[in-house]
Formats: sequence, C-alpha cells, structure tokens
Amino acid sequence: MLTLAQGRMLFWEGASMWVLSAGPAVGEEGFKGTFHSHHAVQITFALDGRFRLESTDHSVDSAVAAVAPDLRHAISAHGTVAYLYVEPESRAGRAVIRRVFGRRRLTPVDLDLFGDLPQQLTAAVRDPAATESRLVAIGRAIVATLAGDIEADTPDERVSKVIAWVASQLATPIRLADAAGVAGLSPDRLRHVFVRHTGLPFRTYVLWLRLLKAVEGFSRGESLTDAAHAAGFADSAHFSRTFRRTFGIAAAELRIR
Repeated sequence: MLTLAQGRMLFWEGASMWVLSAGPAVGEEGFKGTFHSHHAVQITFALDGRFRLESTDHSVDSAVAAVAPDLRHAISAHGTVAYLYVEPESRAGRAVIRRVFGRRRLTPVDLDLFGDLPQQLTAAVRDPAATESRLVAIGRAIVATLAGDIEADTPDERVSKVIAWVASQLATPIRLADAAGVAGLSPDRLRHVFVRHTGLPFRTYVLWLRLLKAVEGFSRGESLTDAAHAAGFADSAHFSRTFRRTFGIAAAELRIR
C-alpha cells in the first residue's frame, strides 16, 4: 500500500501527538482523508505545511484549528502538520472544550495564544536528535496553554473508575455486567450514567480505548496484527477498518518512525 503520510506518534497520559508529513505518493497536492469521527479533542497545527478541515456544514483554513469530540470531519493536508488528541474525559480535555468551543464545534484558534510553542515544536520536529521527551514536553505545554485556568471537573467518579478498569482489561473480553460491578451499579444504570458522562455507549467507548492501545503499539513498531491482538481486536482487519473509520486514513498508509 502507498505511504500517504509519515512521521512520529507520541503518547502520554490523556493525550497524544501525531506529527505527520504528506508522503511522496501524494505529490505536491498533499492528501485528503475521508470523513471520520473520533472521541478526542483534536488540535491541529500547520508547521511547515497547511491544512483544511471540513465538517458537514463548515470548513476552516487556519494555522491552528480545533475539532470537538465525535464531530464528523475530514482533513486535507500538505507538508508537515501536528495533530494533538486530548481525551475529553480528562481535566485538560474538559477545560479545552469549555474554553474553545462555542456554537462551532470546528473552529480556528488564535495562533498568538501559544507564544513561541509552535516554533519550538517545528524546530524539534526538524531536529533529528530531538528526543521523545522533548516533543512530549512541548505537546503538554500546548495542551496546558489551551486549557488555560479553566476549572473543569472529571466525569462521575464511578465512570472514571470504570474507564480505568476497562483500560487495564483491553486484552481480554469486557462485559458490561463486570464493569457495572466495578462501578457498584446495575448494568442498566451504568449504561445510562456512562452515556450521560462520556457521550458514548459503553461498548463504543471500549472500542475507542482498544483503538488507542493498538495505535500506540503500532507507533512503537509492532505489526498491525500484533498491535491489534494486544488491544483485544479479533484480527488486524478489524483494527484496520476501525482505524480508517476513526481517523480517515488507513493505518497501513502511515509510516511511523
């Protein structure tokens, strides 16, 4: 399969940053992903490139833009673009949501808000000796800057406990009844509370966490098959379909170093 984008993926608690450049197969025009949706807040930076984000009724051309969780959107990109994904159940994610999104769930963000952080990120990306810790530190600083001093709560404690438990069980079958036991609720009550606090049905959220775990394994150099199995997918085909539906590009079209 042709390489459409290449770069690095970095993960830390509650967030990740993907720095991707259009691959040689796409030429001067860059690439266009398909419409997709994911459960993260997405903050997108044009480094030495450009991008255009589209929802079903709105588009943004900007140096920085934010996409709300679960919004169906597509991106076209040229050159090097950084994508920060922040878990909306985290304090930082909730603070960003409160600060950034109003009537528009796809919105430009003022570049000046970040000071010299975009320049720091661009320099680190261009530096072949840049360590993972250096890039992660810049990513954390960008998220903290965008969150500002907004006070934001985490979800209901029972939901947070279930999310932590699910994250520790991804390699095994996960049943709603077992999660309900962790929360101290009936399955029907957990189902209702979970949707109210996360916006997703329980099974959909489990699939989201499986995908994140598989992507992290893939970013470390694991094969699609090994990454899929470690995260609890039945096979690499299921992982690949879920990845494309969630991120608008096939995992096999990415070359990660």
